[in-house]
Amino acid sequence: MLNEDQNPKVRAAFEKWPPLISEQLYRLRALILEAAAELEEIGEMEETLKWGEPSYLVKGGSTVRLGWKPERGDNYFMYFHCQTKLVPTFRELYSEQLDFEGNRAIIFEMGAPEHTEALKHCIKLALSYHRVKHLPMLGATAT
Repeated sequence: MLNEDQNPKVRAAFEKWPPLISEQLYRLRALILEAAAELEEIGEMEETLKWGEPSYLVKGGSTVRLGWKPERGDNYFMYFHCQTKLVPTFRELYSEQLDFEGNRAIIFEMGAPEHTEALKHCIKLALSYHRVKHLPMLGATAT
């Protein structure tokens, strides 16, 4: 589990975004922390910056990164390593609830529902990735 004290460099990354976007990304951060707390098998989570964006990693897992691009307006993102089976598996499980960009991201639109349980399941799969990557569908079924 992550120490609740936020990394000052990560806090600065959140603060550079427009307030409404930052608020949404902080909600996703809280969901990442909640999902991690529910996984007994993971150890300490690290909150850091990758490509200037808040990123969350644990030993045995795959990085989960949050971001927003000005040219994408009201869209914000949760990124995953594009060379994993994560997003293709998420798409198969949750294509009717979540929107995706290629093999690298879940896309959110301001004001649209976030489908919290499906999203939390995706986060848990990412944080457990290296333990489940050999299993069909990463050992998952839709929640």
